[in-house]
Amino acid sequence: MLSFLPAPLIGVINSILLGLNTVFWCLLLYIPAILKLIIPHKGFRVLCTKAIIWISESWVACNTGWMKLTHSTRWKVTGAETLKRESWYLVLSNHQSWADIFAMQRVFNRRAPFLKFFLKQQLIWVPVIGLAWWGLDFPFMKRYTREYLIKHPEKRGEDLTATRKACEKFRFTPVSVMNFVEGTRFTQAKHDKQKSPYQNLLTPKAGGVAFVLDAMGDSIDTLVDVTIAYPSGAPTFWEFMCGRVTEVHMDIDTQAIPEHLKGRDYSSDAEHRRNVKDWLGALWQRKDERLSRVLTIDQQGR
Repeated sequence: MLSFLPAPLIGVINSILLGLNTVFWCLLLYIPAILKLIIPHKGFRVLCTKAIIWISESWVACNTGWMKLTHSTRWKVTGAETLKRESWYLVLSNHQSWADIFAMQRVFNRRAPFLKFFLKQQLIWVPVIGLAWWGLDFPFMKRYTREYLIKHPEKRGEDLTATRKACEKFRFTPVSVMNFVEGTRFTQAKHDKQKSPYQNLLTPKAGGVAFVLDAMGDSIDTLVDVTIAYPSGAPTFWEFMCGRVTEVHMDIDTQAIPEHLKGRDYSSDAEHRRNVKDWLGALWQRKDERLSRVLTIDQQGR
């Protein structure tokens, strides 16, 4: 409706709407979050979590509202009809832009359980949304480098213990545990530095996926494999806010997670590490082929 406005003005309008929307819903979310903190009753905390999820889904719905109001983006989504709200999902996606998160939230909202990410422990102190993430039971992780663990072997295994503890909260309400397994946004420079074997993707990292399968293998049965493509090029966050994304392609593929990948120790089981890496590598090869087809078709259509 307002896509005729100059792009910088759209960016300013959307930034204001996003800020106001976030502050309003976060302030509302603090009420059940604080109640959940001070009343240590499992059933009551589950009820508070459901209220927090409803508030968060309303935040996403309002974000989708200003996108529709100011953007003229064409959306081509396949596979969303297979999603179910009362399910436990492991969601894996390629990562090209900060817009990926807004795109996935728009498509997944109220079709699947609310997306939850693993976050660095320091992010709990982010103003306004840090407490909201805590209330939503986003897992806050303190990850150690290989070099640090060599110097401090007593810390080995703490990552997995923290993951298990965080994932315990996910057993009582349906959840979509989200992971950008490339670990960072795709750029050609990063691709070349990695010498990635894929044409359109960075090399996936298996450790985080393996930790979730170890900690929640008896709860999560379904993989949701998401492939995001921007045929006109991955936008920056500001370009996205300005409505300069002409088209978004999203392919959603749900499939069963192989049983032999669940409940095994990735850090000490060499065979399991190889199996997880092989499985993830095969997923990424198919994803790379899907991206190549989408981008080729788009170029031919121009």
